[in-house]
Amino acid sequence: MTTENKSIVQRALAGLIETGDVDALAQFLSDDFVHHRPGSTRSTKGEWLGAVRAALVPLVGMQVEIHQVLADGDHVVVYSRRWLPDAGPEIAVVDIWRIDDGLIAEGWEIIEPVAQVAANLVWWESAQR
Repeated sequence: MTTENKSIVQRALAGLIETGDVDALAQFLSDDFVHHRPGSTRSTKGEWLGAVRAALVPLVGMQVEIHQVLADGDHVVVYSRRWLPDAGPEIAVVDIWRIDDGLIAEGWEIIEPVAQVAANLVWWESAQR
């Protein structure tokens, strides 16, 4: 099951990253798919696919390097680094996908600009004292 779930996510992302084809991604999402971002931001399948489609226009030329794809049960975690076009910032992204009945049912996404990593660790330094 874990290997199958990892394969589902890898195929879904490969189609999107390699071709920019949002419809190729859509076929891997369940009808009741929910996408979560930090805080209380949630999107339905249609809302999220629309946001992805809109984001791809200014992001043409974005480079994506997937560093880790880890799977455990019905969850798959993907850690990637992305370089935005036109000398835009490098970002680190963690996506968590939940698979149900062979389709991606939920997704969580955390995005952090790499240039802000040091500033975001200030809380950790104070906790170590």
